[in-house]
Amino acid sequence: MPPRRQLSDLDRGRAIGWLQDGVAARQVAQRLAVAPSVIIRLKQRFHATGRVQERQRSGRPRVTTQREDRFIQRQAMQQRMATANNIRQRLQATTNTVVSGQTIRNRLHNFGLRARRPVRGTTLTANHRAARRAWCTQHVRWQRQQWAQVLFTDESRFCLEPADGRIRVWRRRGETFAEGAVLERQRFGGGSVMVWGGIGTRLRTPLYHVVRNLTGVRYQNEILQPLVVPALQPGHEPHRAHVGRALLSGTATSPSSCQSGSTAAMAPAGVEWSSQSIHMQPDPLHAPTMC
Repeated sequence: MPPRRQLSDLDRGRAIGWLQDGVAARQVAQRLAVAPSVIIRLKQRFHATGRVQERQRSGRPRVTTQREDRFIQRQAMQQRMATANNIRQRLQATTNTVVSGQTIRNRLHNFGLRARRPVRGTTLTANHRAARRAWCTQHVRWQRQQWAQVLFTDESRFCLEPADGRIRVWRRRGETFAEGAVLERQRFGGGSVMVWGGIGTRLRTPLYHVVRNLTGVRYQNEILQPLVVPALQPGHEPHRAHVGRALLSGTATSPSSCQSGSTAAMAPAGVEWSSQSIHMQPDPLHAPTMC
């Protein structure tokens, strides 16, 4: 733990008392857990002024009042994406107080607010929120054994050369196109790779590389039958599975166009597909459903 650099008035008085008693400055510093230079400066100031308190330092007076500081904080909290210059302009228009953008940032720093990159989230409509709330309400009391019957599936796209716009380079004036100062990048982002996978508490499907547009027929032949069905019933008796609409509509080209009749016709014995439900009815301890 680094030594302190400041002392309270009580500690300053104790330090002067020890020094007058003949205790070395280094030992006083060890007793008070400060650097020896702090005690030496305190001793010099006491001999010069006869006081242990520090002189009040002069500085530039604050431009904003406490009320204006609260106004700045309130503006930042109400509109999180507002810049320091935006808040500065609103402060000037409201209170006729002229400050710099750095002053705005300093005030926000005092309140613990600092500029950070926002987390990117998917835009949700009112129907999306209502559906998710209903789903959570329905499953809020599920037990571990019930969740063991669920197989979660999803597709993810990974950019081969992502560009987040935050890469910086050190250069001098006139070196815009200098060697080593140019970031080489593939045109149109360099492409991407999409993969599909499923995971549950007791099983995991292989990771599938999705090539080109994934149609409903390809989804049945390349994912449902060779990957999902073996994962749903390894070592268990045949059971009745209902594959939800969320699974069939979560691919790149909306395989929800698959008709439940054709899906059931292509399913193996003991498994019946349906696009109307995500619930599974067989053995409650071993047979997973799909979400």
